[in-house]
Amino acid sequence: MKPGIHNYSEIGKLNKVLLHRLGTEVEGLVPGNFERLLFDDIPYLKVAQHEHDLFADVLRENGVEVVYYVDETVKALADKKVRAEFVKEFVSESNIYSEAVTEALEEYLMGMTVRGMVEKCIAGIKKDEISVSTNSLAEYIASGYPYYMDPMPNLYFTRDPGACVGNGINIHHMSTVARRREALLLKYMVKYNKDFAPEGTNEWYDYDGPYSIEGGDVLVLSKSIVAIGLSQRTTVAGIEKFAKNVLAGENGFRKILVFDIPKSRAFMHLDTVFTMVDYDKFTIHPEIEGPLQLYEITLDKDGESHFASITDSLENILKAELKLPAVDLIRCGGNDLQAAQREQWNDGSNTLAIAPGTVVTYERNYVTNSILDHKGVKVLAIPSSELSRGRGGPRCMSCPVNREDL
Repeated sequence: MKPGIHNYSEIGKLNKVLLHRLGTEVEGLVPGNFERLLFDDIPYLKVAQHEHDLFADVLRENGVEVVYYVDETVKALADKKVRAEFVKEFVSESNIYSEAVTEALEEYLMGMTVRGMVEKCIAGIKKDEISVSTNSLAEYIASGYPYYMDPMPNLYFTRDPGACVGNGINIHHMSTVARRREALLLKYMVKYNKDFAPEGTNEWYDYDGPYSIEGGDVLVLSKSIVAIGLSQRTTVAGIEKFAKNVLAGENGFRKILVFDIPKSRAFMHLDTVFTMVDYDKFTIHPEIEGPLQLYEITLDKDGESHFASITDSLENILKAELKLPAVDLIRCGGNDLQAAQREQWNDGSNTLAIAPGTVVTYERNYVTNSILDHKGVKVLAIPSSELSRGRGGPRCMSCPVNREDL
């Protein structure tokens, strides 16, 4: 195993993964803030934590080192000066419109243990937790809302704030205000936790960049090709910036394939409709099967970007790009349209490959799981009655840090 960040495929033996075990941030969800916090339902925390622990256990039982967002951020913030820098930046990203509240929040957080502070940043800070004498129009208008700093219930989908690609990492500019601070934790992890990101780790995308891009849209198809979804949450400009950086880096990537997918919540990211499960096998939601519009980005010898349009069936595109004699597109739900729609809603296409032909899935997607098994793919199914309420599957819940080369 090569040390540090090393990820040149979607299916190589998974050595190390970054997760977040759900905490009290989930209990900040109520129907009145679903739209604000990007949820459709409320997971029952006790059961969701149990399901997440089973997910982590399956990974460990298969030789994967599991590390957690809180633990790795705590390591990054060990130094008090770094901690103060983080707190200032975190509070400034929390849409606070009062200097008095800003000062009170900073003082409150800096008075905690490092772990307590990180957990509190994720859980959110309610107005009744601190005492502030303030008189401003902004505070008056927001007086009915219980939080000064919103919780971050989406953090258990660790795929999105960043993506490990080759020998480097993206720290993403998230599309929504509700999720932007998740990537701030990763920014400090990469900058100050050298166990996680050793010296020399490349950064392909910067947290402070102006264009949104999210990790569910980034798939490392091979040691030379990265696929990225042009989706509801990943922009053209973000893709161009990432492509230029990663193709110019010394890591072997020579081409970016851009998948233009429908811009809707049901097709939120590329990995909700398409994932790789073996050398020549892919799960796919039938509604994007084809013909599909793709774009190709390459760099010339002078470092200038070149673009080309590809319109063909996904099967033909994958065969050509990955130099395969044939590919097997395994439909989520099979040929039953209702099963496909139901299981895609529950992330039937969102598989996490932990080795070639071995995947973690949600057990509730029994139609798709049965088809995968029939196709020779080993399925490690986990319970998900509560985890699935957040609209993300095993791939969404994991950020692979290190995989063995194929």
